Amino acid sequence: MELGLIGLGKMGGNMRERIRRAGHTVVGYDRNPDLADVSSLKDLVAGLSAPRVVWVMVPAGAPTQATVDELAELLEPGDVVVDGGNSRWTDDEKHGTELAAKGIGFVDCGVSGGVWGLQNGYALMYGGKDEDIAKVQPIFDALKPEGDFGSVHAGKIGAGHFAKMVHNGIEYAMMQAYAEGWELLEAVDSVTDVREVFRSWQQGTVIRSWLLDLAVNALDSDEHLDKLKGFAQDSGEGRWTVEAAIDHAVPLPAITASLFARFASRQDDSPQMKMIAALRNQFGGHAVENK
Repeated sequence: MELGLIGLGKMGGNMRERIRRAGHTVVGYDRNPDLADVSSLKDLVAGLSAPRVVWVMVPAGAPTQATVDELAELLEPGDVVVDGGNSRWTDDEKHGTELAAKGIGFVDCGVSGGVWGLQNGYALMYGGKDEDIAKVQPIFDALKPEGDFGSVHAGKIGAGHFAKMVHNGIEYAMMQAYAEGWELLEAVDSVTDVREVFRSWQQGTVIRSWLLDLAVNALDSDEHLDKLKGFAQDSGEGRWTVEAAIDHAVPLPAITASLFARFASRQDDSPQMKMIAALRNQFGGHAVENK
């Protein structure tokens, strides 16, 4: 099938390549002309056959809103817009209503996989009407990992990004647990090879995971993380998870504490945050601050 893809950065560019490898046609647009296939959104829409599917991979908030607004004037009834960025689920509900007034479908899709998605596939969580999901399904199938799992129709519009938000909240807590354990191991004299302790956990333990594998990768590159500052940003989704928990009176002590730990990292050169920064760089290519 044909797909219009807006935003060809680290995630979007690799997604375009994976979709093309699956045999689909992708017309890509990016503000960087060196990455783009066309020079404008108007040209992108003109290059697709109806009913069109246009996937948006731009930063959440104003950039996504501006893109949706422009597409609303260019697309036709029966077309579908997919927001695959890290938008807040409440924005999805707004976008869905705005586009529905013009007969245009809307699907929100949380995407996980980071810089490894091209090789391993992307975990997808999407929300929207069945008929709109059906128009995008070949692209979901091309992006997802091999096997029976890694892709889910989570529910109504907003459900995809809500599920991805909770996923990222859990990710915060898991990374914090590895980071705290690593700092404690580094602090004692009796443990003489912390990196190999982490490596040993990769087989046969109940805490083995891909994040643990990435921690070992980071330690192989910088055994004591001496090159990193103990500073870690938050993407916004951790905050939204905690806010949603407050709204629904659901206790999230571990996720909340992990978010606050990132705030603390901006005050001091935290050893734990070196590991958090290293893990975020490993799985998502997020920037780190070096000493």
